[in-house]
Amino acid sequence: MARRVALVSLLVADYDEAIAFYVGKLGFSLVEDTDMGGDKRWVVVSPGTEGTDFLLARAVDAQAQAIGNQGGGRVWLFLHTDDFAGDFARMTAAGVRFLEAPRFEPYGTVAVFEDLSGNRWDLLQPKAG
Repeated sequence: MARRVALVSLLVADYDEAIAFYVGKLGFSLVEDTDMGGDKRWVVVSPGTEGTDFLLARAVDAQAQAIGNQGGGRVWLFLHTDDFAGDFARMTAAGVRFLEAPRFEPYGTVAVFEDLSGNRWDLLQPKAG
């Protein structure tokens, strides 16, 4: 039996605002946007064919406190790329907020950015090897 993490739930304040960011600014694909009734939607975005998809979950009640802090202030999501320079330039032009200039580490080229809620991500081109 093949197993993989298929979806990661990402708390957001607003579905449409989140779609605009992940699809429009990060270049993800909108996989599904289904009305579930009661002002709830099943919204899935994907970084690409080999990545884990994200369920954009609109936070309700106490969940709202975790929006933007799902990693406790640390980088908690790692967006791998095979074209760091191109993705960095495109994302910067789209208004994605990078917290640092690109840096070269033993494991690859990396820069930390924030999503629309303040969660920290690494844009990372792993070192070939």
